[in-house]
Amino acid sequence: MTTSGASVELAGVTKRFGTAPPAVDALDLHVQPGEFLTLLGPSGSGKTTTLNMVAGFAEPTVGEIRLDGAPITRLPPHRRGIGMVFQHYALFPHLSVADNIAYPLRRRKMPKADVAREVGEALERVELTQYATRLPRELSGGQQQRVAVARATVFRPRLLLMDEPLGALDKKLRETLQLGFKQLHRDLGITMLYVTHDQEEALVMSDRIAVFHGGRIEQLGSATDLYERPSSRFVASFLGQSNLADGTARHQGGGTTVSTSAAVLCGRTSDVSDGSAATLVVRPERTRLVPAGRPRGANVLSGRVRDVVYLGASSKLVVDLDAGVTWSVALAAGTADVPAAGSTVDLTFDEQDALVVPPHSHLGVARAFAA
Repeated sequence: MTTSGASVELAGVTKRFGTAPPAVDALDLHVQPGEFLTLLGPSGSGKTTTLNMVAGFAEPTVGEIRLDGAPITRLPPHRRGIGMVFQHYALFPHLSVADNIAYPLRRRKMPKADVAREVGEALERVELTQYATRLPRELSGGQQQRVAVARATVFRPRLLLMDEPLGALDKKLRETLQLGFKQLHRDLGITMLYVTHDQEEALVMSDRIAVFHGGRIEQLGSATDLYERPSSRFVASFLGQSNLADGTARHQGGGTTVSTSAAVLCGRTSDVSDGSAATLVVRPERTRLVPAGRPRGANVLSGRVRDVVYLGASSKLVVDLDAGVTWSVALAAGTADVPAAGSTVDLTFDEQDALVVPPHSHLGVARAFAA
């Protein structure tokens, strides 16, 4: 695929609203040409404010934004040449599907024949050719969203911004459109900046994910990096399900122990300081039951099954540990002898499957640009 996307750079960008703490705080970020980068985080973490500053709907209090190396911080939105898709579509209700898509081309005074050709190609990309003459109210929510995407890309922008575009749709439709957006990204080769609080969307679609927290980037990397090697307790708890055991870190030999209320647990060596507050992170699918009669080794926890949740492809055990901590265990479908609620069980995990992390780890300039 020939990349036609733009590079995006945010250098020292801060956004303040009055006397409140910064909505975005000293942000440094470099988006590669043709990259699909997702800004992921809870409400109020700064991700939408960041997108709005790139779009031109908000101006940084401090800092610079560049598109292909050229500063755009003071340019109005209509002069940035950026496509934008919102959660609520923003379609013109009195215009047909084709006319909605044609609108940005007509504003650019494109010849009629070229408009017709580009609109036809855009309709094919989003598989809505047969709906060209319909009004938005005659379409489903998913179809309206695809019209919005076609309108945002018909003028072939080098950068497409998407702000929670699937938030109003049901789960099955969201999953379908996620794959559609991935295909659109491959077909067009443009750069995409995508905002969501839905971790599954981020994992499915992104080349890289920037996890926002408190107006800063907590971690930046691929889905695998963030899931397998979270840099902080916040990232581990926000991205996917995790078992978290808080305590004090001690470096011993080639590993790290965490003294928790449940037990002294062993995990992979990390960059936490000896004697500092730390969290041991273990994913539910990396935890297993200790068979009856098997010798108890390291990293064994005892508790009582509070609940058994059937999830189709797997079952989840929710276990209350003796020390008052809750732990989850994912069991593959077909697992024999699944313990019943109320049963007493022993759990274990391998040292290499546990990671010891600090409470927070904000990216600095060097790490953000090197990622």
